[in-house]
Amino acid sequence: MDERPIGVFDSGLGGLTTVRELRRLLPGEDIVYFGDTGRVPYGGRSAETIVKYARQDVAFLRTFDLKAIVIACGTVSTTALEVLAAENPIPVLGVVAPAAAAAARATKNGRIGLIGTQASIRSGAYERLIQAQNPAAQVLSQPCPLFVPLVENGRFRRGDIVIETVAAEYLAPLREAGVDTLVLGCTHYPLLEEVISAHMGPEVALINAGAEGARAVACALEGADALSARSRGTYRYFVSDRQEDFSHLASIFLGWDVTEAVGQVDISQY
Repeated sequence: MDERPIGVFDSGLGGLTTVRELRRLLPGEDIVYFGDTGRVPYGGRSAETIVKYARQDVAFLRTFDLKAIVIACGTVSTTALEVLAAENPIPVLGVVAPAAAAAARATKNGRIGLIGTQASIRSGAYERLIQAQNPAAQVLSQPCPLFVPLVENGRFRRGDIVIETVAAEYLAPLREAGVDTLVLGCTHYPLLEEVISAHMGPEVALINAGAEGARAVACALEGADALSARSRGTYRYFVSDRQEDFSHLASIFLGWDVTEAVGQVDISQY
């Protein structure tokens, strides 16, 4: 058993979809969450900048005595996971490999769609991981740079003309290509699941990277005999920009009311 908390971070609020799944799977775990809301989104940044930001995010989380760190961000998972894992003495786990494995298992016709940030698509990580498990699979990638800022601003509900218009443009090539599986390669995208499913059709399986990552974390901690013995864990939240709007939007991402105080961090100091 290990009663230390799990650290989770993302460029903004999207990583809270991973926290939601962690709570469902591991209700007894304490979680410390950091959202780098002052620098969101990461997806259009260079690889060097993403690694720099991710190192600072981890340095802040390491001020807590953690047993593991979860990169609840597709962009950082594709770009900086190997660096972070090598630099830290505790497990650092991402969301990309679990999602790629799930997609490789799920497809029936071998045509897998991938939506993500520009940095995630540019890295080629999903393609490599999927084809390592399913060499016959064809991965069709579509960067969706507007999804993250729209979600961060609360524009993710079905019927919202802005998100519906953007989604229709991004998803049309994947629908026309006949993909039967679509990887939601960013942890913000589960908030768009209804919109995406409506455009893709019910026959297309959606793979939630954040949820797949959470399941992998649960398996890793169980395998290491590092689960908490508590029946109910606690949650601490930190952001790098204004706290005022966090609780409202976070409650939507999580599916429960955020009543805890939210801390603000000067991430440039790490």
